[in-house]
Amino acid sequence: MEIRALSVFLSVADTLNFSRSGELLHMSVSAVSRTVQRLEEELGQPLLERDNRRVRLTRAGREFREYARHSVAEWQQLRRRLGNQEELAGEVSLYCSVTATYRVLAPILEAFRVTHPAVEIKMHTGDQADGIGRILDGQDDVAVSGRPSQMPRRMEFLPLLESPLQFCVPAADCAVRDMVLAADAGSRGIDWSGIPFIVPERGITKEMLDAWFREQGVRPRIYAQVAGHEAIVAMVGLGLGVGVAPQLVIEASGMASRVNQIAVPVGLPPLTVGLCSLAQRLASPLVKSFWDVAGQTYSDTV
Repeated sequence: MEIRALSVFLSVADTLNFSRSGELLHMSVSAVSRTVQRLEEELGQPLLERDNRRVRLTRAGREFREYARHSVAEWQQLRRRLGNQEELAGEVSLYCSVTATYRVLAPILEAFRVTHPAVEIKMHTGDQADGIGRILDGQDDVAVSGRPSQMPRRMEFLPLLESPLQFCVPAADCAVRDMVLAADAGSRGIDWSGIPFIVPERGITKEMLDAWFREQGVRPRIYAQVAGHEAIVAMVGLGLGVGVAPQLVIEASGMASRVNQIAVPVGLPPLTVGLCSLAQRLASPLVKSFWDVAGQTYSDTV
């Protein structure tokens, strides 16, 4: 099998979109489709399930994805050994939230490009709560994530910085703000049970907030469950409820002036933000080099 064909399959396996892979690879959609079909013919197994709405990996496709990744990585290492041994070349796949791209990754990428200019960074963005799952599924080499309370055994975590988790209320006069201020004025403090909360639908922050509710004996009134801290800050700024978000997200959201942070007697611990990767992926010189540059960039932070 050709390395080029394996690379095309890996792109489709990642995007699950033939058109998007064609754009990334500078190929026509039909050429991408033919490449995958030839691989399926060689294997005698369908690698993808296709219908009019979506593309999915089959069981054989998921297994073949790991083979393809290993083969491409081995080929890149061989080329380096036979060529310029001092210069790394290849691709590192990263996953993070939009906020993390410029608040966390920017200084790392600047330093990495200087030391390893031939390495291409393949960036994917989305809800930070999906980062650990994508790493465990093998979709990306490295993800920016909060530190999980229980670390999966085959995963490594590199702490980079800490960001306080802040309780936020709307800055503008509205019913939600009035409820919080009226409750806070009482001698017994805020009765959270009657105040609408906007909470993350999954992820580490959700686990921390759920634990806080249990410890405080609060049965929250959930107004909405949303994906991403950015959405929480936006909805609080619109006066729809109270939320909890990392300080760095609030500052970067463009909505900082529309929310007020409030102190609570017992708050949440800070969120430790860092990189996560499978231990086996760190055996790759490309991934390990990125990991090391990140650690050096934030060496004095955590």
